[in-house]
Amino acid sequence: MTKVKIDSFLITGGLGFIGSNFIRMLLQQTDCEKVINFDKQTYAGNPENLADFEGDPRYFFCKSDICDGDAVLKTIEEHEIDAVVNFAAESHVDRSIDGPEPFVDTNVVGTLRLLEAFKSYYNSQTEGRKSSLRFLHVSTDEVYGSLNMFDPAFCETTPYAPNSPYSASKASADHLVRAYHHTFGLPVLTTNCSNNYGPYQFPEKLIPLMILNACEGKSLPIYGDGSNIRDWLHVEDHCSGILSVLRKGKVGETYCIGGASEKTNMEVIDTLCNILDRHHPSGAPHNQLKTFVKDRPGHDHRYAIDFSKIKNDLGWQPSYSFEEGMEQTMQWYLNHQEWCENVTSGKYQRERLGI
Repeated sequence: MTKVKIDSFLITGGLGFIGSNFIRMLLQQTDCEKVINFDKQTYAGNPENLADFEGDPRYFFCKSDICDGDAVLKTIEEHEIDAVVNFAAESHVDRSIDGPEPFVDTNVVGTLRLLEAFKSYYNSQTEGRKSSLRFLHVSTDEVYGSLNMFDPAFCETTPYAPNSPYSASKASADHLVRAYHHTFGLPVLTTNCSNNYGPYQFPEKLIPLMILNACEGKSLPIYGDGSNIRDWLHVEDHCSGILSVLRKGKVGETYCIGGASEKTNMEVIDTLCNILDRHHPSGAPHNQLKTFVKDRPGHDHRYAIDFSKIKNDLGWQPSYSFEEGMEQTMQWYLNHQEWCENVTSGKYQRERLGI
């Protein structure tokens, strides 16, 4: 296994949930020399996520759009980037149902612009320099469709079967990345992850929404009967998996990253309520706040990831159990009330959007 040394990173979507956690990991846990955060700063991109690194000489913020290929190429060239990691995406399923076009613009066209810029840069380098360059595309298990209760978990060879405009746009981007490797020889890697949770997640997703609502005694809206199943992956585990793939992954390959934590939505909410009952007994039992709302159109029943490949080939596996991760996440939100208040003070008022 060849390990690539990467000193300079271009992170797209670095103000978002996963991207900001990845940048935080790079700056705190690696000896990287430079991290460029390339972010359009949409509603889900929060500068507060990385405010404590503003004085770090290794950290640079560039407010720009991945659909601007010239700006991407200029940034890559100016900072002599070793690795591009693409987190930038419209990522909320319900929003894609309401309006698919922004998902095509960012997730498909934006990925195409990134690939074109990276190709121009890659082709201008010496053969020795090319061997150290990487383009990693971060994707989702939703591209594989939905599983029945006894189906085997998704893996790298599972056929694509996206069921929402969001997952269709991510599947399209995945195919473009693959094509740019096979057609143009670009050193690409793709990761497909299960549902993430943890600090700095925008509260239109299930776990932070339920935490904030429960803390305030508001209703906990559950789609359908709460039986939909997701494989939950702590964001810090996801970030360490991505870094493993960047450093040790085989060029042109895909790696599935999962949390080994299949839970129904009802189980997730009951776990959160039980944890909050311990921290705030005055509001207990918090599970009395559960309410059921009309199910999402075309709601996939079950997602699950088989991460055997990344475990066997690269030695990665998740470090958090579901219970440990949920306790840590709950503590983070309880300790960061100001962040929560600031992120929900705009037009977003905790509508039930996405899981």
